[in-house]
Amino acid sequence: MLETIAPFVGLLGLIGLAGLAGIKNPVAKDRAGAAVRLLGILGLAGFAGIWIDGAGAMGAAGALGLWNHQVPKLARWGRLGWVFPAGIPYLVGHFLG
Repeated sequence: MLETIAPFVGLLGLIGLAGLAGIKNPVAKDRAGAAVRLLGILGLAGFAGIWIDGAGAMGAAGALGLWNHQVPKLARWGRLGWVFPAGIPYLVGHFLG
């Protein structure tokens, strides 16, 4: 079952590209949620999707860099970053299986 949906789950990682908007429009320093924004570094795990089908969904964590952004539209993208756990079963299955 997991193998059949892996390519579609991996596409969730594209959400992480929204995190790049934080380069041009960074989150204000006085905004709460800095710890969650640091989770955006987990987006780099999405590169595993090159070798492991489905693990690319981990890349969605990159959008967490926009967490609690002062621009509501960017803040919505930041919330979408929470789909990154969809890639964990593929990553774990690769190393344990």
